[in-house]
Amino acid sequence: QVQLVESGGGLVQPGGSLRLSCAASGPFFSLYTMGWYRQAPGEQRELVADIRHDSSTNYADSVKGRFTISRDNAKKMVYLQMNSLKPEDTAVYYCNALTSLNTYWGQGTQVTVSS
Repeated sequence: QVQLVESGGGLVQPGGSLRLSCAASGPFFSLYTMGWYRQAPGEQRELVADIRHDSSTNYADSVKGRFTISRDNAKKMVYLQMNSLKPEDTAVYYCNALTSLNTYWGQGTQVTVSS
């Protein structure tokens, strides 16, 4: 069983920055593919970025060059640094863990980009 707890969301002005954090449990964290997804009202949940066990990363085109995903295996943490935020980045952001057997979700954290 893997538990995920997100933090770091909030209200930010356009052009601002936020850093999301995800604390994970599970004995094999370093082997998991960890990801950040987001879901805006009335929209489907979409992948923002993910990072594999070898630290290779993948980003949605809409966030490339603005967002950076990283992980700290010793602390069992995943981060999403979000810069140059836009109103269209407003959504609930979810942490995801993909193991060899299952996929797990956090409860989500709200990010609102507005002036």
